[in-house]
Amino acid sequence: MWENPAHFKMRIETFGEFWPYYVRAHSRLVTRILHATGSVLAIVCVGLAFGVNLWFLAAAPVIGYTFAWYAHFFVEHNKPATFGHPFYSLAADYRMLFLMMAGKMDAEVNRAITAASHPASPDSPAASAPS
Repeated sequence: MWENPAHFKMRIETFGEFWPYYVRAHSRLVTRILHATGSVLAIVCVGLAFGVNLWFLAAAPVIGYTFAWYAHFFVEHNKPATFGHPFYSLAADYRMLFLMMAGKMDAEVNRAITAASHPASPDSPAASAPS
């Protein structure tokens, strides 16, 4: 039932290496919507912390992670990337949110899934192109 995330087995050293894994782990629309809801509410909590009461600052990560982790455990059925890469995961959450607001996240998901299912072979032109 639970997917064993590849990022725990592979070595990820840059955000660029992390992003495709993150996108594939958020392939379902409901997962992305729940993440966006949690991310926006976390920002609201930070704003309320400075305007109303600092206790809202403690609520920001609780609310954000509650929505995200619910999505992973009960919708996507995988483990949150936060466990292996907390800072990349946070940055990716907000990148995903901004791509969703721009209407570009669905294309990003399709691109990541296609790339994972058709990896470049050592003989392909993409693999032999200079970097």
